[in-house]
Amino acid sequence: MTESEQCVPSTKPKVGLVLTGGGARAAYQVGVLKAISELIPDKTRNPFPVVCGTSAGAINAASVAVSASNYAEGVNKLEAVWSNFHVNQIHRADFVGVAQNLLRCMFSLVSSDYGKSRAISLLDNAPLQMLLRSKFSFRSIPYCIRAGALHAVGLTAWGYTSGDSVTFYQAAKEVKPWRRAQRVGVSVRLGVEHMLASSSIPFIFPAVKLNREYFGDGSMRQLAPISPALHLGADKILVIGVRRAILDEPHREEAAGYPPFAQIAGHAFNSIFVDSLDVDLERLLRINETVKHVSHELLKEKNIPLRPIRAMMIAPSQSINQIAKKYTHTLPWVMRNLYRAVGATGTNGLTLLSYVLFESAFCRDLIELGYYDTLQQRNELLNFLDVERDTDRLCHDVKNNH
Repeated sequence: MTESEQCVPSTKPKVGLVLTGGGARAAYQVGVLKAISELIPDKTRNPFPVVCGTSAGAINAASVAVSASNYAEGVNKLEAVWSNFHVNQIHRADFVGVAQNLLRCMFSLVSSDYGKSRAISLLDNAPLQMLLRSKFSFRSIPYCIRAGALHAVGLTAWGYTSGDSVTFYQAAKEVKPWRRAQRVGVSVRLGVEHMLASSSIPFIFPAVKLNREYFGDGSMRQLAPISPALHLGADKILVIGVRRAILDEPHREEAAGYPPFAQIAGHAFNSIFVDSLDVDLERLLRINETVKHVSHELLKEKNIPLRPIRAMMIAPSQSINQIAKKYTHTLPWVMRNLYRAVGATGTNGLTLLSYVLFESAFCRDLIELGYYDTLQQRNELLNFLDVERDTDRLCHDVKNNH
């Protein structure tokens, strides 16, 4: 995130919602959105004029955007999807489907021509494509923008040819395309294919061709996850994370043996999905601290386009890994045995498991956790959203609803 990205002029503060990737962990975001829908006084009003999402977060972001004219209704529909998720709705989990894809991968290793005519990936995400096409219609976005319920929505993907992190966005006319180092903003008419591209994890799911280039998971090489929201006009940022905040220095333990595949893959997934967000948020807060010590007059005199960007983050209060451990048995037997073989069901492999455990029981637990964590921060959140409401009466209403 560069200094120039912090200078989006606006007469009315716009709250930007940033939803990161995280596979099945993104169910936590749904719980946060659900709590917000019950905390705000106007259930239909969208509290997030700017919405940005990446990977699984792109699906949640798109849901908020297409339902911007009725926020609570959109969140209810999103919760219904996540609460009833099963792995076979994300990718083929039957023996034949998994075996076919593995054989294709093997053929592509011995024949360079084989992969040129067909998509090669470890898993077949055709079920996810069917699910998204049945649940999402992007035709409402232009209406929401014209009605003022939405200012901009952006979904980020990674271009395999250019190597750029590309944010495909649909927004009000005043939002202009941008280009930074390895980061591009492109105005398009969003569709399901952009969600699929943003959530296509390299090697795991097939790439998606958009215009002239193939794209994969937007979390790859997304060095500044907060940046798109600022480019799209956000004046302050609400980030919903998918990893418990690390408050203490981790205890360094001696390795008992060579790390299993799942342990290494879990760290790789953390690096892809969450580490860059933590770094970018820390960078934003440090810039804010620096700007606070510089007088407004000096900034204006030197023509330095900097101003503080208020940010808030809601993150899990519990270890998602430990929650995932309870639901290993809910996976289809093919995937359960596959993950057991690579060490994902052991203590050191739970991080990987938490990213791929698209089963309803696990997702519901994460939704409840997100809901609970948000209520614990309700006063700070309502202040951040500039919502004036009797919080005591609000808490009473929420408790009665649950």
